[in-house]
Amino acid sequence: MTSATHRPDPPYRRIVAEFRTRILAGDLRPGDRVPSIRQIAQRWGVAVATATKVVAALREEGLVETKVGAGTVVSVRAGRTERPSGPSGPPKPRQAGVPKGSLNRRYVLHAAIAIADAEGLDAVSMRRLAAELGTGPMSLYRHVTGKDELVTQMADEVFGETELPDPGPEGWRAKLELVSRRQWELCRRHFWLPEAVSFTRPLLVPNMMAHTEWTLRALDGLGLPAQIRTREALTLPALVSTVALSMAQEAEAAQETGMTLDGWRLIQRKRADELLSSGRFPLLALVPEETVSDLDGMFDYILARHLDGFAAMVERGFDRS
Repeated sequence: MTSATHRPDPPYRRIVAEFRTRILAGDLRPGDRVPSIRQIAQRWGVAVATATKVVAALREEGLVETKVGAGTVVSVRAGRTERPSGPSGPPKPRQAGVPKGSLNRRYVLHAAIAIADAEGLDAVSMRRLAAELGTGPMSLYRHVTGKDELVTQMADEVFGETELPDPGPEGWRAKLELVSRRQWELCRRHFWLPEAVSFTRPLLVPNMMAHTEWTLRALDGLGLPAQIRTREALTLPALVSTVALSMAQEAEAAQETGMTLDGWRLIQRKRADELLSSGRFPLLALVPEETVSDLDGMFDYILARHLDGFAAMVERGFDRS
């Protein structure tokens, strides 16, 4: 029986050690892509959760970093990373050098938002955030109680980036279009935002509540029941989030594969040409290629058609029967 003091390292540590050795030996050089989480899981026969720990550990050691459009690559700092002192002990995480006494709630939130903007919401954890700030994880709990609250506060902080005018443009339609476009702009800056917003369990935080209140005020005076006004105030951000999720998925795919959408389309073009030239899909063959990938255009279309339908309901009067 193996004694407690000589237990083998957990699987993720052994994989981390293998990557560390290759990077420090120069087999993997700064800028070289490393396998994705899914590829690590398949190649080493481990669970996705274990593969996620591998990438997180490598990132915390400063050996890898994530670049949009390139995936996870060997960090430019890797060549300067000190070798571990023990057989399984990793180098200390990169310290961000937060000035003493300056670690406050907003500092924490902005650091977490920066991680999510660069690498997605899954990359945000209390441990990763502490490593980024160069502090211990326990010190973060003075500002947030855990990841759930952290993500909630991140979303609220982001919603506070945009200011809604008072009273705003003339007319309910112009107001609804304005608030929707402001939220679309937020989602374009922060691809992870739709994942952080729930419509069945709305987040009770001031900046997001201010958006809902502003929308309800835009609908006030139309003679609509409170239920309809509330549903419309929830439908608009749901519409924004639905289209924005496609942006988030594309950003994730670009990071995971290192391939941009244009690159993916070039690879798929031969197969698409074969299918569309077969004569089986004459109407699809007429669709302009850029229309499908134009998410801004898609958002404009969906918002306009939704507001057209809502305007028709307002004009004919709400049927209360």
